[in-house]
Amino acid sequence: MQFLVVIEQGPSSFGAYVPDLPGCVAVGKSRAEVAQLIHEAIEFHLEGMKEDGLAVPKPHSFGELVEVRV
Repeated sequence: MQFLVVIEQGPSSFGAYVPDLPGCVAVGKSRAEVAQLIHEAIEFHLEGMKEDGLAVPKPHSFGELVEVRV
């Protein structure tokens, strides 16, 4: 399965979240670190859902870059 991950750069760290998995988030000092941490968070989140007898949601979010003139 592939889930859309949104990564945002803050003043001193990077944050990531998964729109299709509410509450699945990660924070890291670099983009590479947050990418690894969110991967682990997704796996952990899905394992927890399975253990609780919940169905794993099918991904339904998509990302697209939109270019505009400024």
